[in-house]
Amino acid sequence: MGSLQTEPAQSRPDLLAPPVAKALAVWPPEGPIDADQVLVAPIDPGLADTAAFCEAYGVGLAESANCVIVSGGRGGVTKYAACIILANTRADVNGVVRRHLDVRKASFAPMEEAVSLTGMEYGGITPIGLPADWPIMVDARVVATPHVIIGSGVRHSKIVIAGPALGALPGAEVIDGLARLVAGPM
Repeated sequence: MGSLQTEPAQSRPDLLAPPVAKALAVWPPEGPIDADQVLVAPIDPGLADTAAFCEAYGVGLAESANCVIVSGGRGGVTKYAACIILANTRADVNGVVRRHLDVRKASFAPMEEAVSLTGMEYGGITPIGLPADWPIMVDARVVATPHVIIGSGVRHSKIVIAGPALGALPGAEVIDGLARLVAGPM
């Protein structure tokens, strides 16, 4: 995975947001991978954004995944969800995501809301450790990728995990066509 120096994430809680460390501590043993196979690598926090990270650490966009928080409403009720997509794709927020959430309009959640509700840093949000009642929509391309690099909840590290494990997270649903290929990072 490029030039990243990885180690088991559970051994480095200093490289994880508190909700991520808590989720890994209770990682289900019957899952597609053992918690020891969730790896973490320290990075320069100034290089946490996708394009800068991929260039600096020699990681391809098709190996880097983004976790974007979306929100939408209907009848005065706001719903939140996470979308896991590869960095060379863009989530179909007002098509697939809107229909999946059954809302009138879906959009990226404002930064302050995403940070406050997840307990994670913007630019490092990950599906591991999100609120239990949030759906996690995982693009089928992510699950088809042997290993992906995703946020760790903080900007100073990244998680390396098997793509299929993201599709097996509690509350996750693999959705074909959740994202569309684009020329550059989201």
